[in-house]
Amino acid sequence: MAYHGIPCSPIVARYRYGAQGQRLKLGADVELFLSTIVNKLDKKGRVSVPASFRAVLSGQRFYGIIVYPSFVNPAIEGCGFDRMERISAGIDQFDPFSEERDAFAVSILSNSYQLPFDSEGRIMLPQVLADHANLSDRVAFVGLGSTFQIWNPEKFEIFEREARDRARSDRNVFRMQKESAPSASKTERGT
Repeated sequence: MAYHGIPCSPIVARYRYGAQGQRLKLGADVELFLSTIVNKLDKKGRVSVPASFRAVLSGQRFYGIIVYPSFVNPAIEGCGFDRMERISAGIDQFDPFSEERDAFAVSILSNSYQLPFDSEGRIMLPQVLADHANLSDRVAFVGLGSTFQIWNPEKFEIFEREARDRARSDRNVFRMQKESAPSASKTERGT
């Protein structure tokens, strides 16, 4: 795991740059969870959420994190309240009595916890989540852009190596989102 103890701030993407280097405004500020940061988990289940992660969440109406057990990895999925509202809205798109809706609602919503930050920026991890991710005395906060995960650091090192190998072998399928040129207004086009 490549954490060098260098403080980091959340990336707030307000602008992108066009082909001629002109600055283009994005539709809305997009704040991202970045980096991998390992913190101590105390015997009471408290862990300090990285300051850069807390900064990403600072503008939301719930000052804390939402977490639930990953159903893909031995990790805890984490996000802000705004993201959880979008996940819930996505689940609501299913037929209300469908098996798919029930599966996602039970797997995510019924297993989610709202964890407020204390005065020192810590959360109290429920034991059921710590057990799911096999956490003991240290946890790795892994930034994934609009979400993050909480891992056992040793297990994450193995996963990270495998993910890096897969990304290397699949690098030809990755496509960055294309930048769109700013649309010219009618007066700029002379019409």
